[in-house]
Amino acid sequence: MGVMTSTTTGLPRGRSLTYADLEHMPDDGHRYELLDGVLIVSPAPRPLHQRAVLHLAIRLSAACPRELEVLVAPLDVVLAVDTALQPDVLVARRSDLTKKNLPAAPVLAVEVLSPSTRRIDLLLKRSRYEAAGVASYWVVDPDAPSLTVFELRDGRYGTAVEVRGAERYEASRPFVLTLTPAELVED
Repeated sequence: MGVMTSTTTGLPRGRSLTYADLEHMPDDGHRYELLDGVLIVSPAPRPLHQRAVLHLAIRLSAACPRELEVLVAPLDVVLAVDTALQPDVLVARRSDLTKKNLPAAPVLAVEVLSPSTRRIDLLLKRSRYEAAGVASYWVVDPDAPSLTVFELRDGRYGTAVEVRGAERYEASRPFVLTLTPAELVED
């Protein structure tokens, strides 16, 4: 009988983690993010989640102006030395991107809810994106289906706009786009 071995990444003790620590995480199918020095590990997403990501990225890409780019996770958005998040979908200024990551706030961050990340996306990430100056934050719930939109005004996210099912959302930021939550999860 063979012997199965596994290795674990040695994490520093007694201090918050940094982006440099995050770069040493294994490539094992998990998503590793860092939020104010705390490691967040998420499992691979389910098909419904990925369908919503793909459909949204296609819709955004079709409307995206040349100076911006639509990207999907995994891509590190480094907001601080102790914070690197991976929005499911993002829109960034091309001029802000490096060959390695996005070391600036995107103009749009989108999180598609999963059972394992729901609270993190709705509370912690929303707060961190707001503090970093992410102009627009969208949350897609593929189970509802729904889209909740937060827009930055005077440094704070204003009252959320929520659309459900076949209701149309007409975005003006980061660019003009019309979509419905239902079309994001259709087969």
